[in-house]
Amino acid sequence: MTDKKFTMDLIDASINDIELVGGKNASLGEMMQHLTPVGINIPDGFIITAAAYYHFISFNDLDSTITKIINNSNADDLQQLAHCGSKIRSLIQNGIFPDDMAVEISEKYQKLGTIYQTNNVDVAVRSSATAEDLPDASFAGQQDTYLNISGESALLTAIKNCFASLFTDRAISYRKAFGFDHFRVGLSVCVQKMVRSDRGTAGVAFSLDTESGFKDAVIINGAYGLGELVVQGSVNPDEYIVFKPLLARGFAAIIEKKLGKKHQRMVYGTAGQDRVIVEVTPRADQERFCLTDAQILQLSKWVMIIEDYYSALKGRWCPMDVEWAVDGISDQLFIVQARPETIHSRKAGNTLTEYRISEADREARIVLRGIAVGDKIATGKVHLLNGLKKEDIHRIDFKPGDVMVTNMTDPDWEPVMKKAAAIITNKGGRTCHAAIVARELGLPAIVGCENATLLLKHGQQITVSCAEGESGIIYDGIIAFQQIEHSLETLPEIQTPVMMNLASPDMAFRYSNYPHKGVGLAREEFIINNYIKIHPMALIKHEELGSPELSDHIREVIKGYPDGKTFFIEKLSYGIAKIAAAFYPQKVIVRFSDFKTNEYYNMPGGKYFEPVEENPMIGWRGASRYYSDAYKEAFGLECAAVNKVRNELGLDNVTMMIPFCRTIKELLLVYKTMEEHGLKRGENGLEVYLMAEVPSNIILAEQFCHLIDGFSIGSNDLTQLVLGLDRDSSLIADIYDERNEAVKEMISSLIKTAKRMNVKVGVCGQGPSDYPDFAQFLVEEGIDSISVTPDSFMKTVHAIKLIEDRSKASVLQD
Repeated sequence: MTDKKFTMDLIDASINDIELVGGKNASLGEMMQHLTPVGINIPDGFIITAAAYYHFISFNDLDSTITKIINNSNADDLQQLAHCGSKIRSLIQNGIFPDDMAVEISEKYQKLGTIYQTNNVDVAVRSSATAEDLPDASFAGQQDTYLNISGESALLTAIKNCFASLFTDRAISYRKAFGFDHFRVGLSVCVQKMVRSDRGTAGVAFSLDTESGFKDAVIINGAYGLGELVVQGSVNPDEYIVFKPLLARGFAAIIEKKLGKKHQRMVYGTAGQDRVIVEVTPRADQERFCLTDAQILQLSKWVMIIEDYYSALKGRWCPMDVEWAVDGISDQLFIVQARPETIHSRKAGNTLTEYRISEADREARIVLRGIAVGDKIATGKVHLLNGLKKEDIHRIDFKPGDVMVTNMTDPDWEPVMKKAAAIITNKGGRTCHAAIVARELGLPAIVGCENATLLLKHGQQITVSCAEGESGIIYDGIIAFQQIEHSLETLPEIQTPVMMNLASPDMAFRYSNYPHKGVGLAREEFIINNYIKIHPMALIKHEELGSPELSDHIREVIKGYPDGKTFFIEKLSYGIAKIAAAFYPQKVIVRFSDFKTNEYYNMPGGKYFEPVEENPMIGWRGASRYYSDAYKEAFGLECAAVNKVRNELGLDNVTMMIPFCRTIKELLLVYKTMEEHGLKRGENGLEVYLMAEVPSNIILAEQFCHLIDGFSIGSNDLTQLVLGLDRDSSLIADIYDERNEAVKEMISSLIKTAKRMNVKVGVCGQGPSDYPDFAQFLVEEGIDSISVTPDSFMKTVHAIKLIEDRSKASVLQD
């Protein structure tokens, strides 16, 4: 600490000084002392202490006046709140600095200019409340920040504005909601050298998944220009996810990259303009990622270092919320803020709450989609706030339970936001203001919808679902849903491993907390259909097809990637990697694509490559495609994606599975094709399973056992082929039953052969969870694992426990 009364160098602050410098400044000072020596860049600066704030208030005789104004106002009345806040802020902004304080601030500013070799150094002036970032309440974003401040006069004005922002409407309301005394919260100010991200990029990063609380991921949102637009939610940013455990082991563990719109950027204003201005981002920048892979990995390492440091400091896991910036002149990365995350770190981990939409025909009622925040479902009437000025928020008739629909939220709207059933915005990403406040309030929110204010009508009844993956869905009307509580404390221990069938990578982090034994089935075709959405051969050969419309569509879809092949490999690898990371180090069995010709035909470009078959269900599918001259080039892209996941990203818990492989010859041809594209069974521990769904797989099980590492019984197709019926036909649906004795005989035979040959055999399908007697049959036969969909997981565990207990009792009686 310096001998100055009102200021101190940023590096002199520590985490023990929150009452003097606020949470934000204490954190920055702590990091400058302990983390800059290990290579983390933090811009230099100085602090105006909370003691200076209190002295300023006293010097201007504002104490009793402010007390009287607040005591005579009802903070729950929005009009009174607005009048109260405006009056107090005006009083503070019109106050004057004591001479000794002004001189001290001037000296510090001149010293900072000497460090950066300029007379009027451009700085960011950030508020830091003394109750900010405490573990029981997040005050992040409650006070104001002023960017590109240059010169002593502008600096003093910005400091007064920061002081005044302690009494914004939102801050008064927030303190009241959390029970904080208005006069026991002080305001410190950070004056920090600006990072020239107006010529570079900036954003936020979290050391956990912000939606599920998954601990092993770094989530990064970024865009071009100053980071304020990302924080506000004015732009839809790029998003990157990095898997921490393998990054720590030296792998380039980027497991997802999503290109955002980034249509605007905030930059410095020129002479005669505002301090900062918002302009259109050049199209070339909109269509490319704002961070290189090297920058993503460096930032992620820093976020992990910061998390590890604070966790050690606090003696418990302390996930972090970090703001970062890349200086476009020096190309250096900087950390400009870091605070503890306050939502998931407070949650107990012994209960799982599942929200489940009930109506089967809901697809027809979808109005639009966006980015899901949280995992809840809510219903209510639309209240459009499009074009609303923030100073008019107190005048609107917003009823509790309404759904707030707007272009983007403003921090001053928080007194109204807490009345909402849900929040929907056109703009923003998972770390924007609307998303952060929604999490704090426990509300579902869907951000980045682009045109919600156009498609939704004021007063319209809607259902807002964040329970179906990263894509939040808005339905017309009220749709019934269930809220199911699962207690992990009461979940019984069982001997039979239960794995998960996981369709969507978007849901992987949410289900990682289940007491699973890995993933028994992850389908590539789901990733291709939902992440890639174009026939793979069309991506490879679209320029040769003579279809300008298709080529234009493909060029639009693959923005951010050099070509269709790279796009396919990257997108598929990220889908696989996200599932593999969520369940790491448990086994994740990924099935190569098993599209039928009619399914592939309907994809963009599919008509150029797919024949018309009378019965695609037993036609050109599965293994028969992979070695075919008409498809093997596309299969090579699948192999390249798997290679990337296992060998570049380090996710060697991925096991591959070959579907619908009819003969031994086919299996050997698939292996040959895999090796041509860099995948060889046994190399780097690669295991290959066979989907046991064709009767020949069971009849020739012993021969197959010599060539594979395990079987996974596909009971749906096996039932179809054993009973000689088309499972898509409603005419004979009553005959379809996987509990048929013929099907069970096949399964029993396979399990016995696999056991004798010391080869693993599991089952993936709904049968065990839908039919307890079928589960009992499988357990008694000695199945090695049962894999079910997440919504059946808990039920299946309880069913297996009953079966195992009965078996034990029977053995004891004998």
